[in-house]
Amino acid sequence: MSRLREVFRATRAARRAAFVAYITAGDPHLRRTPELATALRRAGADVLELGVPFSDPIADGPTNQRAAERALAAGTTLDGVLAAVRAIRAEEELPIVLFTYANPVVRYGIDRFADDAAAAGVDGVLFTDVPLEEMGRFSAALRRCALDPVLLVTPTSTADRIKAASRHGRGFLYLVSRTGVTGASSRLDPELAANIRTTRKLSRLPVAVGFGISTPAQVAEVAAVADGVVVGSAIVDRIGRTGDVVGLADVVQRFVTPLAEACRR
Repeated sequence: MSRLREVFRATRAARRAAFVAYITAGDPHLRRTPELATALRRAGADVLELGVPFSDPIADGPTNQRAAERALAAGTTLDGVLAAVRAIRAEEELPIVLFTYANPVVRYGIDRFADDAAAAGVDGVLFTDVPLEEMGRFSAALRRCALDPVLLVTPTSTADRIKAASRHGRGFLYLVSRTGVTGASSRLDPELAANIRTTRKLSRLPVAVGFGISTPAQVAEVAAVADGVVVGSAIVDRIGRTGDVVGLADVVQRFVTPLAEACRR
């Protein structure tokens, strides 16, 4: 059984939603990424989502765009991200999902990427800019290496498309909470709860919800109806404002703890 499947089974048994924490690998520097992973686990994260920095992150808002710029300026490469995963896996058992665009993987080599990601300890891969119709060659390589392809659906996805994403994906289904890009929001979409319920009825996979969730109150609101809650930009923003300092991991742990605790129903 994959780590992702086991986590969602365990959190369901505990009557809570899984907390998925996103950070950009290499922000502010790759040497901090394993420290931040440990801090997130201590804060209560069930799944670590690591963003692979890319120069044209079209699915991301300003906060994550700036994080990608910082990571690239610090010399982060896909090879470096996989090295960071190996370092994390030597200390931590929490599932790791790579959040990436297609370009870095295609340039690296899809089959080589799948082999190296699996060897490093990656559990799943989410491609932000690969539609379901183009996922075949990526999914085949991932499945060959026992990696879970995590697929995205949105508030505008049809019932047939949600069912297809559920059939072709593994680990969990990622429901985008709103139309648009990543970024903290002061208010969740009033239709979100209904969208979550509909998606869960159509999906054979657990449904985790992300984009725009940034406070404990918002986490609790989503956790009441979803299988998992993803928080990214709020954490990334805290990293960006704190900077590359010795106490960064402690700052992040203190910030994330109440967010993770809000997943309890």
